[in-house]
Amino acid sequence: MKQKILCVGEILWDMLPTGARVGGAPMNVALHLTRLGYQSEFFGRIGNDSLGESLREFLLINGIPIGNLQVDPTFPTSTVEVTLNPDNSVDFSIVDNVAWDNLELTPAIIETARSSGAIVFGSLALRHSRSRETIITLVENCPGTKIMDVNFRPPYVDKNVIERLLRLSDIVKLNDDELKVVSDWNGYKCDEKEQIRRFAGKYGSNLVCVTKGENGAIIYRSDDDSFVDHPGYKVDVQDTVGAGDAFLSGFLFCFLRGEALDSSLEFASATGALVASKTGASPEYDVGEVISIIKLRA
Repeated sequence: MKQKILCVGEILWDMLPTGARVGGAPMNVALHLTRLGYQSEFFGRIGNDSLGESLREFLLINGIPIGNLQVDPTFPTSTVEVTLNPDNSVDFSIVDNVAWDNLELTPAIIETARSSGAIVFGSLALRHSRSRETIITLVENCPGTKIMDVNFRPPYVDKNVIERLLRLSDIVKLNDDELKVVSDWNGYKCDEKEQIRRFAGKYGSNLVCVTKGENGAIIYRSDDDSFVDHPGYKVDVQDTVGAGDAFLSGFLFCFLRGEALDSSLEFASATGALVASKTGASPEYDVGEVISIIKLRA
């Protein structure tokens, strides 16, 4: 039986040049897992406003349960101004003090965590104490796999907070720039693979996955000191918003079902590439489109 995955953290509107799109890294992961046919739940918080109501409707339409979606009576629904640069990089201007900064710990969400086979959380929702302590409690109560999706969004990068959660995680996904930041924290003056190996050793990670944009991705498994890499897929990039979230979803879809690291990484790379070829973090697609990208390279 497939294990249920609980995704925890931000849900928001990405304000792109082409218009508003639903976003938020953990919500994106839940959405992509659902589209791939995996049972996922999302725990987040919206404002008591029209933007929040639209997000609620989006989750319902896309088959994501809303039983753990909280409504904040004071803080507004989150919005993020997104700037797309000529080199396909993305800049984010994130509004502070929004609904998901106030995640409330309840008996119901603790029970959801306890009944989940895995929990996915990011680093952005850790920026304020209430949500941070709620997420830590849920991670500690989940008996399954703990997955941290590192998303450094300055100025919301606190070394002590990040390291505390890294130590609680079984699987960590981050990009190559974020790996460099953590390596600088620890004074790792070595090549990429050795940085990853030392990262896993310091924080007790079972798996560390580093995405490298157009240069693909690499995964390290600590129990046998092995690396698996993938060169990535070349696509006509529309924007990279949410591509990393899609990558993580594709990886978990395969890996948590017991598939090998290399095939899980291949599927993850194709899923991320597919989303990058479309506009926004939550475009519509099906598994067949992911498979088509893999077959084109075969």
